[in-house]
Amino acid sequence: MDFKLSPEQRLFRDTVRAFTEGEIRPVARAMESSGAYPEQIVEKMRQMGLFGLTVPDEFGGMAADLVSYAIAFEEISRGWMGVAGILGSHTLSCWMIARYGTADQKREHLPDLATGARQTGIALTEPAAGTDLQGIETVARAVGGDYVITGRKMWITNARHADPLPVLVKTDTRALPPHRGMSVLLVPARTPGFDVVRDLPKLGYHGPETCEVVLDEVRVPRAALLGGEEGRGLQQVLSALEIGRINIAARAVGVAQEAYAEALRYAGQREAFGQPIGNFQAVQLKLADMATKIQAARLLTYWAADLRDNSGRDNSGRDNSGRNNSGRDDGGRADMETSMAKVFASEVAVECALAAMQVHGAYGYSREFTVERLYRDAPLMAIGEGTNDILRTVIARALISGRGKID
Repeated sequence: MDFKLSPEQRLFRDTVRAFTEGEIRPVARAMESSGAYPEQIVEKMRQMGLFGLTVPDEFGGMAADLVSYAIAFEEISRGWMGVAGILGSHTLSCWMIARYGTADQKREHLPDLATGARQTGIALTEPAAGTDLQGIETVARAVGGDYVITGRKMWITNARHADPLPVLVKTDTRALPPHRGMSVLLVPARTPGFDVVRDLPKLGYHGPETCEVVLDEVRVPRAALLGGEEGRGLQQVLSALEIGRINIAARAVGVAQEAYAEALRYAGQREAFGQPIGNFQAVQLKLADMATKIQAARLLTYWAADLRDNSGRDNSGRDNSGRNNSGRDDGGRADMETSMAKVFASEVAVECALAAMQVHGAYGYSREFTVERLYRDAPLMAIGEGTNDILRTVIARALISGRGKID
């Protein structure tokens, strides 16, 4: 058992941390306040190869292990969580294409996605379907050698920049259970009928676009069907969301860490009754609780990332489609563990953001201080990639069924 990062992981962490300190932190407050898309930061991330985090090296990607993947999101989120969101949807989609795409789909998309020459995202949620993905109403009809898509998607990050945008659809509306009729189609940018109709107003998470998308008789070829087989879409999406929960958990750790750092700094500078407020036990207790919970969240996130990286593989790293490190014979899934990390870390982020605001007092409510932004950003992690309540049911069902265990 070794709780230390490898030399390669430490070097990667230091590199991303230096990038965050030099390129993101100095401009985050002004850009977040303006709502501007951070194109200069995105360009730097392209140059660093961060868009290729989950792309295999044979297609020019970084092929990062999932602990390094988590580190990237944690470090960037310490500077500005919104920037991490641009990478989040992109890397999740890249992983899904790399895992499930046909040979032609991988060759067509992954090299450009690895360099950031093209970006991607994922379109799942609809106005009336979020947690219940089997309730989506977007349909794709087979017409000759094409699919024709009709529907509406909500809360889509990278919608204007995605090329392609994987869209979850129903290719068979009569299938029972519904997931057997669900598929993912890779929709190229600028396809006629594909329209980003508006940016959704948000409490936080400013910088990345979060859009409503309309698909009105959007025609794509049969070759756009992810994996080339209908009825596999929900399985593909749920597997990818495990990777998404790791990046959400890591983002939450980054926000919580930044909230703690700001609170600790302020507690040493602000004086009341003739001494720094850090000398008062009430403030000390908050700092102690924050630090303890952040470290617990970080370790839980790294544990889930490492387990997901190694599940279903033998000691040589080859896909073994066998039991994972929890002893579960489920083809390499880690839905329970990634859900645990996401639930715990996101709630730590919310708690630490509020505690940091309380340490700052009235100044914590001011837009001139970073903690105000952290307080607005933190709740997203408790909602995105599955609400915490639904993920608690995922955890509980795994435990009750015996697929997962804690010992």
